[in-house]
Amino acid sequence: MSKKDYYGILGVDKSASQDEIKKAYRKLALKYHPDRNPDNKEAEEKFKEAAQAYEVLSDKGKRKQYDQFGHSGVEGMGAGTGPGGMNMDDIFSAFGDIFGDIFGGGGPRRRATGGGPEPRRGHDLHKSISITLKEAFTGTKQEIKYYRFFNCGTCAGKGTKPGTTVQTCKSCNGTGQINMKQGFFMYSQTCSSCAGEGYQISDPCTACSGQSRTQKYDKFTVNIPKGIFNGAELRITSKGDAGVYGGSSGDLFLQINVIPDKKFSRVEDNIEVQVMLTYPQLVFGAQLEIENIDGSKITIKIPKGCPAGERLFIPGKGFARLRSKGCGDLVVITQCHIPKKLDKEAQGKLKEYAKIIGNKPTEDGGGIAGFFKKFLG
Repeated sequence: MSKKDYYGILGVDKSASQDEIKKAYRKLALKYHPDRNPDNKEAEEKFKEAAQAYEVLSDKGKRKQYDQFGHSGVEGMGAGTGPGGMNMDDIFSAFGDIFGDIFGGGGPRRRATGGGPEPRRGHDLHKSISITLKEAFTGTKQEIKYYRFFNCGTCAGKGTKPGTTVQTCKSCNGTGQINMKQGFFMYSQTCSSCAGEGYQISDPCTACSGQSRTQKYDKFTVNIPKGIFNGAELRITSKGDAGVYGGSSGDLFLQINVIPDKKFSRVEDNIEVQVMLTYPQLVFGAQLEIENIDGSKITIKIPKGCPAGERLFIPGKGFARLRSKGCGDLVVITQCHIPKKLDKEAQGKLKEYAKIIGNKPTEDGGGIAGFFKKFLG
């Protein structure tokens, strides 16, 4: 095998990180792997070149020697560093973890003892629910209904008939893979006897057909905390699918959709509401009682000369803060009621008022024209 530049073989710079080197090797190994290129000598050579380059560059000590002295610096440091010194057995044994990642390996799903299937965690489930803004303010309870997997009660999640056990597959000795060798190539394929599981269930549970779990309808009541915000996600532990063969259950994630309210709105932890007032109330000031979103009564004071659009804050009357103590504020936004129709007496009084204060807007926006300009402009 020729002494090509190892960085050039992998297609990386000399400053490449270990992760970049590994990623480059995985890409080449996937492209030139014998399973994908049967009876292709050129692919075989490129596969071995990439493995040889990776063996050196993935080792910090060898890489340092190679950077300083080139190929002569790493000769004799390992079986694969000399020209043609790395065979297929060396490659598969040295870098089996990489090939497992590439071809979806990661080892057969069996117990460490080889005695049966490996317990696997159940899937997480996702569901969305809708609540009103008032319910988000006060907190609420909601019944959740859905289908999910439960551990089989007949076999207690084992998948076998009571009194029977799982048998290790004799064809693959529990590995789930059959090793094959064809000339220079060694490869593995899924065991057909156990479908790659490494075990066989000769007497499956009739209730779950050997799957260790069954699907059922479930319902429960969940508490929605006050102060919950739109788009929030609640995690309900162990309310997802049951695990396989005794594995732990997944979780249920509830996404909260808050329906907008016609009168109230939320801004961070504050709750905002607009209050319609008469012009005299804004000019002379007023004291009035308003109702919060939860129906509670609150008395507020409108200061004299209050402009429309003023934001009056009532501390601690907003949404409960989920991540800290206390509550936001109730924000009352003043608005002025402009009547569309007036009787003759009211029209006359308003015209008299207009004559008194003038109908030209002043610099400070005073005057009746200025008043209407503010609210109609």
